[in-house]
Amino acid sequence: MTYYITFRHRRPLSDVESGGLLGQLMRPEGKQWNVLIVCVLPEQTEMMFTVGLDREGRPVEFAKPLEAAKRKAEKKFESPAFYAESYDRIVRDETELEERFLAILDSPVTAELVEAADDYPFLWVSAAPD
Repeated sequence: MTYYITFRHRRPLSDVESGGLLGQLMRPEGKQWNVLIVCVLPEQTEMMFTVGLDREGRPVEFAKPLEAAKRKAEKKFESPAFYAESYDRIVRDETELEERFLAILDSPVTAELVEAADDYPFLWVSAAPD
């Protein structure tokens, strides 16, 4: 099962804070989720990932590792940076997967932070969708 999630920041993150958040979001990689793409922009974060199934065949819960990553990153910040709420959605089909993936990939360019997505240091991409 593939999820898209985004959350806004209370204030723009500095480069150090963006890097810290990206690092924390990657910690559960391979354990609770498998990240396809994550982009930490100054004003918001977006990511897509897959989760496995637990012993009962239900999708593994991702809210706890997500909130833990935000809390751990925020401990090193000078002031609170994240709102409590986030938006998540199950990606329904390959078309939606590709559209969201490409939108996240292009978000640093759309936000006019860089000219090419490859130049943005707080974007991590596992692999492009087929």
